[in-house]
Amino acid sequence: MATDLRVLRQDEWDKWYDSLIRAFGGVAEPSEERELWDSLTEIDRSLGVWDGDTCVGTAGVFSFRLTVPGGASVPAAGVTMVSVAATHRRRGVLTAMMRRQLDDVRAWGWPLAVLTASEPVIYGRFGYGIGTYHVNAEIDTSRVRLSVPPGTDDVRLRYAVPADVVDVCEAVYARKVPGRPGMPARQPGWERLGLLDPESSREGASPLQCVLAERDGEVVGYARFRVKPDWEPTGPKGVVLLRDTEALDPAAEAALWRFLFDIDLTSTVKTNGRPVDEAWQYLVSDIRRCSLRVRDSLHVRLVDVGAALQARTYQAPVDVVFEVEDAFCPWNAGRWRLSGDAKGASCERTTDAADLALSVRELGAAYLGGVSLTALAAAGRVRELRQGALAEASVGFASAVAPWLPHGF
Repeated sequence: MATDLRVLRQDEWDKWYDSLIRAFGGVAEPSEERELWDSLTEIDRSLGVWDGDTCVGTAGVFSFRLTVPGGASVPAAGVTMVSVAATHRRRGVLTAMMRRQLDDVRAWGWPLAVLTASEPVIYGRFGYGIGTYHVNAEIDTSRVRLSVPPGTDDVRLRYAVPADVVDVCEAVYARKVPGRPGMPARQPGWERLGLLDPESSREGASPLQCVLAERDGEVVGYARFRVKPDWEPTGPKGVVLLRDTEALDPAAEAALWRFLFDIDLTSTVKTNGRPVDEAWQYLVSDIRRCSLRVRDSLHVRLVDVGAALQARTYQAPVDVVFEVEDAFCPWNAGRWRLSGDAKGASCERTTDAADLALSVRELGAAYLGGVSLTALAAAGRVRELRQGALAEASVGFASAVAPWLPHGF
């Protein structure tokens, strides 16, 4: 029987989502989490593949606006909930969904598609490049100390019920978004993701806690976390499980991290998904005892090369002609002249000789400024056709602040 790929209907969501859960191992999610994703799913941007009455493929899109270098907020398709039933592997189901999805994104006029990958090997063939990385850490706070900047002692910290202060926390987050590439502006409803706290997922840890950082009556930062008590014969060895934290200035950030380090009856802070250049790494006394691990995060796909490259700025002047290979979205293939600086950019089709040759995958990797075109060239992924063009483009594309995705989707 032939399969049917179509836009999801509201009354099909439960079957569609059950198919997704089965593809990811079949372990049922807590009801709170299921309800959240039900409310956030954009039905008219979601695809299902059906074999009769059985859903055998899922793919969705969230309507994001993503910060790019220069601070602009650019429409981006947040590709999500992608799965293929194990019974229907190697039949072209995933390729068909990716084909339809990118055609749709182009028709909507969005220049970017982004995703987080359960298996990074999958998405390169569809033109996605790894554009951001993040740091996971397990910090031995019994041995590591912080050297904090002036003004840290002027920051007042207080506990608050997470749900009661979600608006002020979101206000802090919103002020941070323009300053770091890769951060999505949170649309209504997404604030609930940071509050998700099903008891079945705590694994012995406390309910979610929140501490606010204040100065002169203004909230200048927050941290949301759990505490997992533990003991050994020599004493307590509890763990602080940091969910997320944001702060508006160095002193507020240092005050929050010092608080996390000093919570009674704990000797470890565990955190996942933090920026690779986050300030606490430069305050600690012993970075080796922080057990840093770097992994891929946001995968970036330029759906419209010209519009995407024109949407961001460049920290140094760039005037480069790219020869772009894009077999999956051939409308991007060919030569593009990018001219830009810190004030703005243009990117147009050209017949001029190419300066650099690369695929759209490498452009996606370099787009947010965290992956160097020079590094990609060293791996043989970018070819320099005009001497000096690689250095020029690499400097221009770089971001002074490491790009970062603050949460999954």
